[in-house]
Amino acid sequence: MSSLPAGWYKDPADPDTQRYWDGDGWLGKAIPADATPPDGPPPVEEEPPAAAPPATAAAPGDSPAGPPPSWQQAPPPGPGAPGSGVPSSGVPSSSVPGSGAPGWGAPPPGWQQGPPSGPGWQQPPAWQQPGPAGQQPGPPPGWQPPPGWQPPPGWERMPPGMRAAMYPVQARPHGYALAGLGPRLVARLLDILAVLLLNVVVNGWFAYQWAQEFVPMYRATLDEMANGGSAFDVQASGRMDGLLWAMLIVATLLWLAYEAPAIAGSGQTLGKKLMRIKVVAVENTEPLGFGRAFGRWARLGLWTPAWGCAGIGFVLQLIDCISPVFDQQLRQAFHDKTARTVVIALPPDNHHPVDATTSGTNGNGEGR
Repeated sequence: MSSLPAGWYKDPADPDTQRYWDGDGWLGKAIPADATPPDGPPPVEEEPPAAAPPATAAAPGDSPAGPPPSWQQAPPPGPGAPGSGVPSSGVPSSSVPGSGAPGWGAPPPGWQQGPPSGPGWQQPPAWQQPGPAGQQPGPPPGWQPPPGWQPPPGWERMPPGMRAAMYPVQARPHGYALAGLGPRLVARLLDILAVLLLNVVVNGWFAYQWAQEFVPMYRATLDEMANGGSAFDVQASGRMDGLLWAMLIVATLLWLAYEAPAIAGSGQTLGKKLMRIKVVAVENTEPLGFGRAFGRWARLGLWTPAWGCAGIGFVLQLIDCISPVFDQQLRQAFHDKTARTVVIALPPDNHHPVDATTSGTNGNGEGR
């Protein structure tokens, strides 16, 4: 069974289209790759009335609606048999059933056994049904495989889970491509630089006071080492520890004030705007709201005060930042998984994909 959640994804058979994946297989018709799909699975389309199928043998327990076709009826009694009404002589052999009379004793051309019955059975799509004269099923009209792509023998009969494992589906949340790891890294570095500048302004006084305590301790450490002592013999003052914790707490609050409101409203910080990427929910493109944006930030940002504990907080934040490398499907970091969000790449010039069901609206359902 595929671990990819249900949703609209790029069709591996045609990169220019996208289709709905229900966790086991594709549903509905394909739409252009740059179109904004509807929320949830595609609507069920009514099939045009088909021609009446050829009469088949009734299933066990079913009462026949009428007499069977002539080619399924038992042959009439031969010449001279009781009830035949035909004398035993003078009857042309070509008119006796079973003696080579045309059209009797064999099913008509193209006849096939009726579909299986039972609970849970569904009619397969028309393009997957056998064609006339025993032809193999084929794709719908207009389907084009990628250049150089050759399906293995029996590909259309593979279980959906096997096909998903052999041909991974490229996710396109809400019709958008996933943001690349490179742009996400650059956006994070730009955001770190922005928060650092805020710390220089707000945390400057604490940093100056900490430096005033650090310089005498540093000189005392050098003197102790020059006299043959150990650098660990000089202990930091309690005021230095207090100033360090104050700076870490202030830095955490500045990071929270910088990132959470921006992600809650527009899904973009300064770095993400410059790199044209955006944070959206997995289920829709509506604004996340502060509560959900705070939960996303907290998984990463609340480790900042732990920098004062031998750098443990920095190590945990580094692991979180590189975690999208190990998610090949949605490229979610640990804080994205916590908030159920994904990072998408915006099209050029802020053009939203065209909604195939409600033209003239953007991805949020608002008129453009």
